[in-house]
Amino acid sequence: MKKHKKIIVYCCVAAALLISIAGLLWKKYGQRSTRYQCTNFAMGTYIQQTVYGKNATAAASAAAKRIGELDSTISWRTDGSDIARLNKAAGTDWISIQPETASILKLSLDVAKETDGAFDPTILPISSMWDFGGNNQHVPSKANIQKFLKYVDYKDLRIDTSKNTASLRNHYMGIDLGAVGKGAACTDAVDAYRSTGAECGIIAVGGSIGMFGHKADGSPWDVAVRDPTVTDQNAAAMGELSLTSGYVSTSGTYELCFKQNGTLYHHLLNAKTGYPENNGLTSVTIVVNDGALSDALSTACFLLGREKSAPLLKKYNADAIFIDNNKHVYASANLKDKFTITNSKFVLQPQG
Repeated sequence: MKKHKKIIVYCCVAAALLISIAGLLWKKYGQRSTRYQCTNFAMGTYIQQTVYGKNATAAASAAAKRIGELDSTISWRTDGSDIARLNKAAGTDWISIQPETASILKLSLDVAKETDGAFDPTILPISSMWDFGGNNQHVPSKANIQKFLKYVDYKDLRIDTSKNTASLRNHYMGIDLGAVGKGAACTDAVDAYRSTGAECGIIAVGGSIGMFGHKADGSPWDVAVRDPTVTDQNAAAMGELSLTSGYVSTSGTYELCFKQNGTLYHHLLNAKTGYPENNGLTSVTIVVNDGALSDALSTACFLLGREKSAPLLKKYNADAIFIDNNKHVYASANLKDKFTITNSKFVLQPQG
C-alpha cells in the first residue's frame, strides 16, 4: 500500500509539473488543420505530445508505441530487457542485443571516453544503492560506496555494433541508461512523426524535448527552460528557447532528490566518488541534433562543470545553458539570439 501511495504522489507531482510547463512549451504554436495532444506515462515520467496534420493521431500513437518498446528494451528494471540481460550476464559472456540498444550503448560509451569517466553508464552498482525516486531513497554507507565503486568503469563495457552484441567484463557490474533514455525516446518519437506523415510536432519526455517540422506560421518552437530553484509542485520557467528543430535536454538538482538529516542529495552522481556532484551548478540545458546525445551531454556537462565542458560541447557541436547556485546564467554564443531570460532573479553572464 505504501508503495502504491508513493507512486500516486510521484504521478501527481509529475502531472503538476507538466501542467505548469505545458503552456510555456506550446503557447505560441501555429495552428494546423488538425492538432492532436495527448499525455502518456512511460520511463517513470509523463510524456506530452502535440502533433499537427491529418495523420497527427496516428503519429502520436506510433510515437507512444515506440517509446514503450524502447522502455521495455533498455530499462534495467524490466526483466528480460536487453540491459537486464546484459547486467545478469556480467562477468560471463557476450549477449545479443537489439541494434538500437547497441547504438545507445555505443553513444554512452563514447561520451564516457570523452569525459574520462565523469559520465559513466556503468554507474548502476552505485545508483541502485541510492535508489533515487524509489521506495528506499537513502544515503548509502561509505563502506558500501567504496565496496561497489570499483565495479563502476566504462572501460569494462564492450560493444560490437557490427554483431549487435555487448558484455560487461566483471561480475557485479551493471548498466543504468537513465541518463540517455528519455532523450533517446524523443528521437524515436520524432522518427515516428516523420515515418507516419505528421506535418510537425513536439514531445516532452521528462527533461528531454524533441521537435519535428516547422510550425504553420514559420515561427520557431518556444521551449521553456526550467527554474531549478523551485520544487516540482511549483515548477516554473526562468527562460525560453526559440528553436526551429532539434533536441533539448536538461539535467538539474531538482529532478530526483531527497533530504536526509537536512541535507539535499540529488541523482547526478559523480562516478569517481559515488556521491552527488557538488560543483556549484543547479542545472545544465543542452541543445543538439540528437535526442540521446542531448540527454547524455546534459548529465556529462553537469558533472564536468562549465569550464571543463567546453571541449565536449565543441566536439559534438552542441550548445549549452549553465545555471549556478547564485542564479548566474552562462549560455553558448550560438544561443545569443535564441535564448531569453524571463525571470529577473536570473542574470545572464558575459561571454568569455
